[in-house]
Amino acid sequence: KVRCNRDSMIVEIRRTDDINNIYLEGLKYFTDVACQPTLVDHQAVFKLSLTNFYQCGVTRMIQKSNNLTAYYHRIILESGDNEKHVLQVKCLQTGNHTIVKRNVLPAGFQEPIDLDITSSLTEVAPQPKLQVGVRQAGKLVSGELNVNPGTPLQMEIYLDKTSAPVYGLLVSYMQVSDTKAQEETIIFNGPARAYELIATESPFLDGDFLTAKFRAFKFPDSTYVQFKGTVNVCLDKCRGIECSNGQMGYGRKKREIPEMPPDPNKVFEVSITSFIKVDYKGDKLLDKGASYTY
Repeated sequence: KVRCNRDSMIVEIRRTDDINNIYLEGLKYFTDVACQPTLVDHQAVFKLSLTNFYQCGVTRMIQKSNNLTAYYHRIILESGDNEKHVLQVKCLQTGNHTIVKRNVLPAGFQEPIDLDITSSLTEVAPQPKLQVGVRQAGKLVSGELNVNPGTPLQMEIYLDKTSAPVYGLLVSYMQVSDTKAQEETIIFNGPARAYELIATESPFLDGDFLTAKFRAFKFPDSTYVQFKGTVNVCLDKCRGIECSNGQMGYGRKKREIPEMPPDPNKVFEVSITSFIKVDYKGDKLLDKGASYTY
């Protein structure tokens, strides 16, 4: 059962005897109590903030034509036989509609009384489903990954198979933080900025399937690294940002621009979150590992 308020999403799940673990996807070991369910008798209750939706990795998608906003997450139910069941929960919020008047028709304008309509065609584009993943050594990770700092990884942002032929993507903003106080913006208004906390080996390229290579890293005072990003979804293809070498980038290293130019093809704006968990295996730097969940 899902109850949607203006500032929160409340999910109530009945716990049967065969279920031994319930958690948000990618946050099995995340210690923030706001992201953990409250267990009462045979029920697990999540209360997820829609105001600070980044906190627990809630995805927000805004449809630009009508300001319809969708918030969604996935909840994992683990049973005793190590099977995992996935529940997708979603809340919808409508925005304020603005009435736009058309221009006054010119003097003497007359509309034909008889209209000869030979055919009518109506098509509805699919609602895009944005996915975030990471690869190590060319293999897509499903779950958790333990690596040493400096291990090459590849982040991928892509659409589902149904909507991929219809839309294109552009990463307009991305920030990395320790989920507490330390943070740094690594992409702003499309181009990547100069930064210290993460050094990518390649930018986000290709307007349909975005990838960026980076090396695992950690913050000194936190066991988690959080990526917070905004992705534009456009009909056919987003307008990339022209780079200093003449190539088009979709979240690429270049000097910062003060404002991203408007894109008439933009139809959705999606805010995404991913986490990296850092595990300490010893006192030496090379013994410290990182695990990526999404």
